Amino acid sequence: MTDGETAAMTSILRAFEVINALWETKGAGPSELAARMDVPKSTAHVYLRTLEETGYVINEGGEYSLGYRFLTTGSRIKHRNGLFQASERLLKDLAAQTDELVTLVVEQDGKAVILHKEFGNRSLELGIYSGMTTPLHTNATGKAILAFLPDERTDEILDAHGLPQVTEQTITDEAVLRAELATIREDGCAVDWEQQVTGMGLIGAPIVVDERVAGAVGIVCPTGRLQNEAYQQRLVRKLRETIDAITIKYRYGN
Repeated sequence: MTDGETAAMTSILRAFEVINALWETKGAGPSELAARMDVPKSTAHVYLRTLEETGYVINEGGEYSLGYRFLTTGSRIKHRNGLFQASERLLKDLAAQTDELVTLVVEQDGKAVILHKEFGNRSLELGIYSGMTTPLHTNATGKAILAFLPDERTDEILDAHGLPQVTEQTITDEAVLRAELATIREDGCAVDWEQQVTGMGLIGAPIVVDERVAGAVGIVCPTGRLQNEAYQQRLVRKLRETIDAITIKYRYGN
């Protein structure tokens, strides 16, 4: 690798550091950014002005913040996704039938990524959004994906990310997690509560097409409602029906 290539890579990494810093600070000027990144103010200003030229960063009176172009790009990525296209209407129907929050989740870089969400009349307000990531082992949708990934991919994810604890109920013992994943493979769906958010229950089932797990659909509701066995079984039945419909639509075209 040449010096020029190394410098270019460093500049790209720095640009994303600036973007992350602007997200965390909700906007900053060159001085604040320079102090945060431990670089000269002139260097911080160059990065900000360059990102401003791309349209992804905006300057309002000397304070720089992330622009809505990120939202445009993210929306395009989601709407281009074939799984989202096959699922959107069916997820709306599921949310309407259950009155609960419904999520479409995919795995990327060893994490659960919320691709889409639909709200029912009784949905929990959790502040989730498309693009939000969570550890796969902390929720039923993530575990539904883990259970149906190839063994070597599951091993890679667990080795890379471990089992960080999010709540008191989060599974942090690998043997316990693997036993649960085996049960999920047998049942075809996962049910848990309190493992990602205290007070939140979740049912998740994988979307498996041609022996490959494309993602998972989840139904989110308060723990108390999900612990009602009859209500839980009703949700499981509705979820399975939706998964079957999505699988057919995804396999044979939108």
